[in-house]
Amino acid sequence: MAAPTVVLLPVWGAGHLMPMLEAGKRLLTRGGRALSLTVLLMPAPTEEVAAELDGHVRREEASGLDIRFVRLPAVEPPMDSRGIEEFVSRLVQLHAPHVRAAMSSLASPVAAFVIDFFCTTLLDVSRELAVPAYVYFTASAGMLALKLRLPSLHEEVTVQFEEMEGAVDVPGLPPVPPSSLPNPVMDKNHPNYTWFAYHGRRFAEADGIIVNTAAELEQSVLSAIADGRCTPGVRAPTVYPIGPVISFTPPAEEPHECVRWLDTQPVASVVLLCFGSVGFFTAPQAHELAHGLERSGHRFLWVLRGPPAPGERHPSDANLDELLPDGFLERTKGRGLVWPTKAPQKEVLAHAAMGGFVTHGGWNSVLESLWFGVPMAPWPLYAEQHLNAFTLVAYMGVAVAMKVDRKRNNFVEAAELERAVKELMGGGEEGRKAREKAMEMKAAFRNAVEEGGSSYAALRRLSEEIMCKVDTNQ
Repeated sequence: MAAPTVVLLPVWGAGHLMPMLEAGKRLLTRGGRALSLTVLLMPAPTEEVAAELDGHVRREEASGLDIRFVRLPAVEPPMDSRGIEEFVSRLVQLHAPHVRAAMSSLASPVAAFVIDFFCTTLLDVSRELAVPAYVYFTASAGMLALKLRLPSLHEEVTVQFEEMEGAVDVPGLPPVPPSSLPNPVMDKNHPNYTWFAYHGRRFAEADGIIVNTAAELEQSVLSAIADGRCTPGVRAPTVYPIGPVISFTPPAEEPHECVRWLDTQPVASVVLLCFGSVGFFTAPQAHELAHGLERSGHRFLWVLRGPPAPGERHPSDANLDELLPDGFLERTKGRGLVWPTKAPQKEVLAHAAMGGFVTHGGWNSVLESLWFGVPMAPWPLYAEQHLNAFTLVAYMGVAVAMKVDRKRNNFVEAAELERAVKELMGGGEEGRKAREKAMEMKAAFRNAVEEGGSSYAALRRLSEEIMCKVDTNQ
């Protein structure tokens, strides 16, 4: 009989797809029993993302692991969506009949259905097919706690969150300033907020939630979720912290130009500035950033992207003449490199020359930074990054704070960037503590995923639970 298969349904973005695929592969290789993986692929919404998706699929198909990809038929996307959370949630919902058909026609018995956290409408499909369902949560446990708490928080706070007095209570975290809440939560009248709360409500229906974090990083939050403090009156979902789940591709035969430049720099002397797959700057902010970097006196590698081309969502390669102040490249020659297109972030963070990371604070970037023991200065731009920025500083202690003006499109003044870079790279007590804590987490992360570690054990528990349900149903 064919080995039972775990069906994964990722969202197409690399920050969602790659960690879920990597988690599935760990389930194959580290679980106790024979399983296969089936990945259902929704068509990507743009040609650019589709090409990226195809590249990932080709690499995985060549890996030799028992992974099959099933491409779902296209659906007509909702054209009247007012935001990304609403768009993705509604698009996923339209795929329900195709998901049901694909799962029903598989030759292998389905052991479990693992869905991205945008896909909770498809919990109905798993129930119809009597298949155990798990949510794969690509963000932090702190963010998970907020999403689980949001339905009750909505009842408690009758005004907009930024109008409330005091801080927001998220069990396990320090009191959260309303200004640090994720973008979709900032307007209760927006469809993005409605969907955000909807997903949080439905998480409790899943058989479990798999989180890309390590117990050592967010212990008090994981305890608060387990104790039911985030879901009053509702059964607390079982949470499996199996992270950090980071996918590493073999290094290129020829080192990347950024890596070769780092080879010429002293140990722990360079600050990296990189802002994720959709982060970019316009000229006024890029000028401000350049002035701050120059005045800091520190060595830097700055991955600078320009605004997207018309009709595109992803940034364009930077036109340095348009985005940088006159003479900046000449004045910083030798101690700085501005890279105008994508850079291999993991290889850069792994380099001995790396001393700090000014980051948008996307969760995958946070995990990569801590895996290599690099402290951060968060500069949140979108999604849940404002909450990540707050927790990195106030809860985890692995970052130095930086003042970001959220009302001015997350603007940072040159003097503030200069101060944060100096602090991060060796200025004072805050920087020293962040560096120590980041190195502590590097060791904790590596222990967590090894045999006997907390994340390894959580993955084993998940595998055993899935197989137990298979045995019961046979």
